[in-house]
Amino acid sequence: MTDYIGATAPQGTVGVRGALTVSELTREAKTLLESHFDQVRVEGEIGDFTAAASGHWYFTLKDNDAQIRCAMFKGANARIKQRPDRGDVVRIRGRVSLYEARGEFQLIVQHLEPAGDGALQLAFERLKTKLQAEGLFDPSRKKPLPAFPKRVGVVTSSAGAALHDVLSVLGRRSPMIEVVVLPVPVQGQEAPAAIVKAIEQANGVTSQGDLTLDVLIVGRGGGSLEDLWSFNDERVARAIASSQLPIISAVGHEVDFTIADFVADQRAATPSAAAELASFDQTEWLQRFDQAQRVLQTTLQRRLRSQRERLGHLRARLRHPGRQLAQQRHDISVLKRQLHHHVSQGLRAQHQQLQYLTVRLHQRHPKLKLEGHRQLISGQRQQLKQRITDRLAQARRQLQEQHRLLNTLGPQQTLMRGYAIVQTKSGNVVRDATDAVTGEQLSVKLAKGSLDVSVLSAASDIKGG
Repeated sequence: MTDYIGATAPQGTVGVRGALTVSELTREAKTLLESHFDQVRVEGEIGDFTAAASGHWYFTLKDNDAQIRCAMFKGANARIKQRPDRGDVVRIRGRVSLYEARGEFQLIVQHLEPAGDGALQLAFERLKTKLQAEGLFDPSRKKPLPAFPKRVGVVTSSAGAALHDVLSVLGRRSPMIEVVVLPVPVQGQEAPAAIVKAIEQANGVTSQGDLTLDVLIVGRGGGSLEDLWSFNDERVARAIASSQLPIISAVGHEVDFTIADFVADQRAATPSAAAELASFDQTEWLQRFDQAQRVLQTTLQRRLRSQRERLGHLRARLRHPGRQLAQQRHDISVLKRQLHHHVSQGLRAQHQQLQYLTVRLHQRHPKLKLEGHRQLISGQRQQLKQRITDRLAQARRQLQEQHRLLNTLGPQQTLMRGYAIVQTKSGNVVRDATDAVTGEQLSVKLAKGSLDVSVLSAASDIKGG
């Protein structure tokens, strides 16, 4: 007799009681996948792409070694400005699931964007890394929101849809709450400074007791990365971090994330959601109680059903060792996926470290040091030229002084005083009369011109000296 585990026994064989049906197996696999993975971000190349008449997108995401089916439903892809096509390299955010009808592993895509960081995205990541390293994102420093606020401040554009949404939600849920609007530009070069000033003003009037605020909503409506860039400004981030008032960041739509979202005490997906976080609905508590009762009842029923199923599985395992082997294979598969997940996380961390080291290497590039040395040499060259010029001027003055002395003490000045230089025809200077011979021709050099003379007698020929 042949036993078949988890499948319909062929005719003529005896099936094993307690075996899973295909539907049960796929349902358990789906539950396991969806409970293990919350949200994932995946990057790859789009393979086959289909835009269904229903508005849903179906495509495969692949790399060199594997591919996975993806589904992006109409409500999610309506926010995508440009529809992707086959061959595009994209980065997606979504949840892992399993299509039970075919037993296929797939990703339900919630957001899709082209892969590759532009200048703004790179600046965003660098500032995010910097502020995170300083501890500005730590949950321990985030302030709790008041349960029953009386006065709410709103920092946003007075002409934007965000303010209308906030006022509408607060008026519907908590009309007793007083709203203080601090109007600011939310886009453009002047926006960051204005937002910082409004946050500081709200804290100032609260600390002085002039107008006590309980919570502050800071945000605007959706837009492109450039439109939202004021809320990625470091000045705004530090103003939010320094605020004594709890701040709710409400920038853009649900898929938009800014630095302000990470620094704020609470991030809201939309301005309307921020108003809900900052307000109290009187009927909400009764609804919560009813919902809690239903959840408790459902949880107990599910728990009982799960325990019954577990009891049935245990009974089956006691009678059939093959079921235990199947469970062990399943556990190994789960551990394998966990190992792959941890390895992927490690690789991502290494990649981030590599990017950080690359930036540091660029900052220490020899080109920067060479430029510094060039500037140093240029300065020293100017100093050397100045010193040479100074030395030449000094030497020139010394030469002029020596020349003056030479003119003063030289033979020409002596001749001008009436003296003369007597030389033989060979050019020897006659210093002693006894050196001359009677009849010898001599040359007498005067201050002006010279004389040729003949020696008639020398002092030694004169009697009596």
